[in-house]
Amino acid sequence: MVTSGPLSRTLIRIRVVLVEPSHPGNIGAAARAMRTMGLSRLALVRPRLFPHPDAVALAANAVDVLERAHVCASLDEALEGTALAVALSARGRDLSHAMQDARDAAAELVRVAAGADAAMVFGNETAGLSNEDVLRCGRLATIPADPEHSSLNLAQAVQILAYEVRRASGAASHARERAPDYATHEGVEAFYAQLERSLVDAGFLDPANPGRLMERLRRLFGRARLEREEVNILRGMLSAWEPGSPKRKNVRK
Repeated sequence: MVTSGPLSRTLIRIRVVLVEPSHPGNIGAAARAMRTMGLSRLALVRPRLFPHPDAVALAANAVDVLERAHVCASLDEALEGTALAVALSARGRDLSHAMQDARDAAAELVRVAAGADAAMVFGNETAGLSNEDVLRCGRLATIPADPEHSSLNLAQAVQILAYEVRRASGAASHARERAPDYATHEGVEAFYAQLERSLVDAGFLDPANPGRLMERLRRLFGRARLEREEVNILRGMLSAWEPGSPKRKNVRK
């Protein structure tokens, strides 16, 4: 088990999310990679085969990570309660998300995990993460590699990010600051849903084609790393602007 202390208290808040892993051996190897770096929270979104003897065989001394793994029906379920999710991809995306270096992403995960849950999200061995999955995350990161041979085994990718997170945790433990009260994944997603409805009602957003604008807005607010109170303020503003709102009627001319 992970020992107590500032570093372990940070690591326990960081979860690894595997979306639709197809090979149970990779799940076990990923659990082993996590355990060697002090990570223990594993979430599996619609795994093809789990539990499975191959996962246990490749986990070595990390069977306890597999036993506590949370099997989820959706990425939103896997990210519930997180204040930051970093999607890992070997390729660039035609999205508004800016690509981060894995080391920079790990440092940000650690900063957030000083006071809130965070997650690093990995896709299927063959197809990786879908664009929709990436947009559910606040950050997009990649592991620098030879551009002609950039595809890593799933467990290898988990090992590299887990190492970077542990490395960043050790440095951060010497310079602690008060951790902000970041908004949770579900709180931010509820804000985005309300914002989209408000923009449609105002005639600013075409409901048949919301994609690019909402992607840009996600990137804008994602850079801000919204805190819980800030989300409440933004949602309160949107509610006050809704037609028929008592607050809107009471606004002075």
